[in-house]
Amino acid sequence: MDVKKIVAQMTLEEKASLCSGEDFWHTKAVERLGVPASMVSDGPHGLRKQDDKVDHLGVNDSIKAVCFPAGCATAASFDRALVQKLGEALGDECQHEGVSVVLGPAVNIKRSPLCGRNFEYFSEDPYLAGEMACAHIHGVQSRNVGTSIKHFACNSQEHRRMSSSSQADERTLREIYFPAFEAAVKREQPWTVMCSYNRLNGTYASENQWLLTDVLRDEWGFQGYVVSDWGAVSDRVAGIRAGLDLEMPGSMGINDKKIVQAVKDGKLDEKLVDRACERILNIVYRFVENRKPETPWDKEAQHALAADIAGDCMVLLKNEGDLLPLDKDADVAFIGEFALSPRFQGGGSSHINSFKITSALEAAKDAGLRVTYEPGYSVKDDEATDEMIEKAVAAAKGAKAAVVFAGLPDSYESEGYDRAHMRMPDCQNRVIEAVAKANPNTVVVLHNGSPVEMPWIGKVRAVLETYLGGQAVGLAEVRVLFGDVNPSGHLAETFPLKLQDNPSYLYYLGEGNVTEYREGVFVGYRYYDKKDMDVLFPFGHGLSYTTFAYENLRLDLGKTLLENGDTVKVTVTVKNTGKRFGKAAAQLYVGALNADPIRPVRELKGFEKVALNPGESREVSFTLDKRAFAMWNSEIHDWYVPQGQYAIEVGDSSRHLPLRTEITLGDARELPRHYDMNSIFMDLMADPKARALLKPLMEESSRKFSGDQAEGETEAAKEAVSEAMGEAMMRYMPLRALISFGADEGTASKLEEIIRQLNGMS
Repeated sequence: MDVKKIVAQMTLEEKASLCSGEDFWHTKAVERLGVPASMVSDGPHGLRKQDDKVDHLGVNDSIKAVCFPAGCATAASFDRALVQKLGEALGDECQHEGVSVVLGPAVNIKRSPLCGRNFEYFSEDPYLAGEMACAHIHGVQSRNVGTSIKHFACNSQEHRRMSSSSQADERTLREIYFPAFEAAVKREQPWTVMCSYNRLNGTYASENQWLLTDVLRDEWGFQGYVVSDWGAVSDRVAGIRAGLDLEMPGSMGINDKKIVQAVKDGKLDEKLVDRACERILNIVYRFVENRKPETPWDKEAQHALAADIAGDCMVLLKNEGDLLPLDKDADVAFIGEFALSPRFQGGGSSHINSFKITSALEAAKDAGLRVTYEPGYSVKDDEATDEMIEKAVAAAKGAKAAVVFAGLPDSYESEGYDRAHMRMPDCQNRVIEAVAKANPNTVVVLHNGSPVEMPWIGKVRAVLETYLGGQAVGLAEVRVLFGDVNPSGHLAETFPLKLQDNPSYLYYLGEGNVTEYREGVFVGYRYYDKKDMDVLFPFGHGLSYTTFAYENLRLDLGKTLLENGDTVKVTVTVKNTGKRFGKAAAQLYVGALNADPIRPVRELKGFEKVALNPGESREVSFTLDKRAFAMWNSEIHDWYVPQGQYAIEVGDSSRHLPLRTEITLGDARELPRHYDMNSIFMDLMADPKARALLKPLMEESSRKFSGDQAEGETEAAKEAVSEAMGEAMMRYMPLRALISFGADEGTASKLEEIIRQLNGMS
């Protein structure tokens, strides 16, 4: 379709109208020219399509659909293929229902465990978040349905989310908060990008030209349209200039009129309005021209798929004495309301109206397992009465093992507000403590969207983290608990011992409408590992019913000075050393060993999910490009690999890396240098050119200074300024110090000439 021709036929009013929604979920049609409306819909882990009485947050029902595991769970799979399958299923749903763009995935970094939308987000790590996003987008868009990667950028809290300014320096943005978006745009070209509510360094994302045009389009090459988060527009005319194409939902025509008036007043170039319309219509017609309404939607088959995905996302955090898997012939007590009515998704705009829900209790009974049940606590009342606890204890005493299904109720975490703390409900903690005292074989199964404190961790033998596992979570839980599925999930975020340990603790939420990202690049495990802090469970952690060995680390490196396009190939062997089939998540980390500049101890730069039978080995390869070793240099506004040694480590968590080697690398480019009279000798001597130019002058000054001081120097003077102290003082002296110590009349002019030469001015 020739969209330029269509736009050229539109009136200014029609073009302005096209730049905002008709309602909550539809773009506007231009009937005169045959331009159709197009429907978009939430959410990242299921279709939340509303046809009538539409609203944003789900007060009104959406169609019956399939709720897959949320992002907090799928990221824990460390499995690109699995996430792609989820995306394909979601794309099929959209084709069946005529939805052109699904709003997701959500890739904002988990800066704090308190963020109310952490259940939607993938990880505290930008590389993992980017890989999951690429797999999700690839799956959905393989069905000719668009995605809307969100929320660009730095939407890391719900508190004051529509007014707060996220204040982050350039390096922090580039290394932590941008990479997931960048990877997705460059590799998968999502059809749309959704800008966030918040300001970024003082400017609303919806009118931030540096963000939406300079970085997103000019640098990364984004080709689709930018849509606002719902209600995120402040100044619509500024948004058009900045690169915000579509405002959602509509503003009852108010902002459309502002666009028209701005053009008529000469304050807005009409070509920018044309540009927005063309971008929107390109996506509208991409879906129309690839529409397949006959695409089947087998909800039962997708329910089964949801169970399979959930099983591979669950993380076995603890399994003392190999209590799990449980014996299928044993009497087992299921305790906790979540065993009967599981919490499997978060609240807010991504809430799915599930056509079917399978609880663990239902799945256990369907499998013929010998399971008894006691609620233990009430989610609605957020309490556990003495009678409820007594019954739970009695059930636990009468069973070989007790499984407590616990976690966070809907009211504890949701879109729209942040968590107040990291604790689970007190009533649930009391039930766990009582059951564990009654039965030493106690297992805790957790349902939560982000980390929780576990005051009872030393009193239970096993903990299974299921996150928010979708509508088939109960079926997946029973499969894992009783050994039909070997758990292979690994944490995509660190579980700290307590909230106060989190690096953003002092600054999270901010003051008024300003939130400072003072922890910089030290988010999550980057902080905990740098400080060598104890954590409850480290990033990447996950146990299995089998064991794995990592062996034979090898590097293929042809050079030490890296240019764009250069790669380092890393190969390891992973072996299943146990007696069960299992899946390993091999993780590769890179760390700069240089003390300057300040960098994390290690950063995830590769991972592979490997399925192995008992005794089976497989060679796994990782390809590291120049970017894997680079940091963002704010002086040149580009990625740069500082010269020095780098560690490459491989294992199954950030704290368990049995394989390690070191290499020496550096950027082939030379950083530009600028010197003046205040440049210190330590920096000057590190530059060969500066060292050569300064050597004669320094020798001359040293001879003069030494000669003046040697005569009459006492032993006390020698002790006061030792040779080592003198050398240290010299390292930190500025260049101008040569004028004061041992200079002659020509020293100043000589230094000025040297500075001119070093700065390329002579």
